[in-house]
Amino acid sequence: MLDLELLKTLVCVVEEGSFTRAARRVHRTQSTVSQQVRKLEQSVGKTLLLRDRAGGNVSVTEDGELMLAYARRLLAIAGEAEHVFSAPRSARVLRLGVPEDFDVSRLTVLLAEFAASHEEVRLETVSGMSAELRAGLASGDLHLALVKREPGDGACLAAWPERLVWVDGRRRNGESGPVPLVLFPQGCIYRKRMIYALESAGRPWHIAYLSHSLAGVQAAVAAGLGVSLLPAFARLASHRELGEADGFAAVPPTELAIVGDTRAFGAVEQDLIVALEQAIGPDVGG
Repeated sequence: MLDLELLKTLVCVVEEGSFTRAARRVHRTQSTVSQQVRKLEQSVGKTLLLRDRAGGNVSVTEDGELMLAYARRLLAIAGEAEHVFSAPRSARVLRLGVPEDFDVSRLTVLLAEFAASHEEVRLETVSGMSAELRAGLASGDLHLALVKREPGDGACLAAWPERLVWVDGRRRNGESGPVPLVLFPQGCIYRKRMIYALESAGRPWHIAYLSHSLAGVQAAVAAGLGVSLLPAFARLASHRELGEADGFAAVPPTELAIVGDTRAFGAVEQDLIVALEQAIGPDVGG
């Protein structure tokens, strides 16, 4: 194993250009510095420095140049590790879950502000389907989660109704036959609403496009690939809202809720809830 102290001495001698000046710099005797360099040379089995007996200066051998490069890298890594472990570290981690099908751009700015104002906390945000987020809360992997659910489905810390609208692309022409649907994966409450509404009306359907992300669904609808059911706030200018005249009856609203175990909550969790409330805002219901 290479001794960092010996490597530091080697770098110092090379930078000073002599054993004498290096000794003064590290507050050691010249003989001690010479012994340390000699010990390093013995450990690697190579001559690293050549000494000019007349002038007292040193020159670096080819092996010395190679060792010098490694020495500087190893000392830099050691210094970085020392800095990391000596600096105050936050032991508090707060994990937040957000739905895959939520417009995360509404959250990112305020979550960044929360993180900046709570330097003692490391905020970890993960996304997933609402069913996955509920499982994360149950297992303790998440502290808080923003979930899509049926209205009033259990206790929550805050909740907003989500008005849902049928949308298709302005460039898509109505067509007979099965309704092409742009869907989220299994477990999504919007998907359940769509399929139930169409089957209750006796209308056949087929999957035209499947995406985990809200942006993907929005883009597929805008391109004219099919029809989807989205929260009113997620309807784009490139979408056309469909109604009963188009054969699409209104569906009941869903609910966006903040859920978590309040027994473990403190001031930090309350601040995060406030940040989420500000990010969602009163317009989520459309």
